[in-house]
Amino acid sequence: MNETFKIPFYAKIALISIGLFFFVYTMYLGQEIIIPIVFGTVIAILVNPLVNFLTNKGLSRIVSISMAVMLVILVVVGIFYIVSSQVTVFSETYPQLKLKFNAASRQLVHWISEKFNIRISKINTWTKETQSEAIDNFEFGEKFIEVSRSMITLMLLPVYLFMILYYKPLLLNFVRQLFGHEHQSVVEQVLLGSKKVIQSYLVGLFFEMIIVASLNSICLLILGIDYAIILGITGAIVNIVPYIGGIIAIALPMIIAFVTKESSTYPILVFCIYILIQFIDNHYIIPKIVASKVQINALVSVIVILIGAAIWGIPGMFLSIPLTAIFKVIFDHIESLKPWGFLLGNVVPTAKHFSPSKNKP
Repeated sequence: MNETFKIPFYAKIALISIGLFFFVYTMYLGQEIIIPIVFGTVIAILVNPLVNFLTNKGLSRIVSISMAVMLVILVVVGIFYIVSSQVTVFSETYPQLKLKFNAASRQLVHWISEKFNIRISKINTWTKETQSEAIDNFEFGEKFIEVSRSMITLMLLPVYLFMILYYKPLLLNFVRQLFGHEHQSVVEQVLLGSKKVIQSYLVGLFFEMIIVASLNSICLLILGIDYAIILGITGAIVNIVPYIGGIIAIALPMIIAFVTKESSTYPILVFCIYILIQFIDNHYIIPKIVASKVQINALVSVIVILIGAAIWGIPGMFLSIPLTAIFKVIFDHIESLKPWGFLLGNVVPTAKHFSPSKNKP
């Protein structure tokens, strides 16, 4: 009998849904193990050309990999130094910030009381209750555990990076052996395409960070804001994290302007300038330098960033775009999955691509 069993459409949907559920659940439960491995793999793809360059110059593979890992560590330490120096800046300005914030709060309370005819004592009572609820909801123990886990993950990252670079030939051969000889050309295309996408995306992200840091620093220097360069660089670094990074990048210089300047127009000017920079970044820099490397449309980008945040938090927001780009490369090379690759892409069909009949809308 040559009859083939066909799975009904509703059964396919059920199986796909169950598979996706267990996949996402596994990603969530195993995030402490999976996130460092994924980060290590992504960084390994980025620095692999450097390892090959050093190896071709006559250095041993272990020495070349060690030098590449040390370079990554120096970059990470540099980023942490910039962020920690920013924390030091805020610790120095905290007393002034507290005084100015209390004065501004009193003015706001009086304005609300006069405009809406609400007693000042009632507003102060509501404010204290809200602050106490916020303090009660902030569970220090859980936050400490979360920070500890992040530090452990960061310490494991160089180990994973070294091992992935060292065992790269073994891992690639393993992937090739998973598929038959008739699929070897497709496997090679997927591997090369994934490597190109990751490298292009991260390089584009690096140049975007340099441009945004320059724009931030120049504008803050023109306004005469203290710590302009360090604020500009910090804003560019945190801007890498979608959504949250942009908010933090705007908030930091606004607070410094609020504390160090007498006039309240400076925080407003900083806000307007940073909004303009964010507009230029989102509409010109990212589409030309970053988004053009991954070929993923904006709708899918927003969805996968939210999904990544729900599963892995901030690391998931950062990793969601390159991982989706890899999935798109895979989908584009598998005939049955090409419609999904088309859905992820940024090519929008025009009216001339359709030829509907007269009876169809």
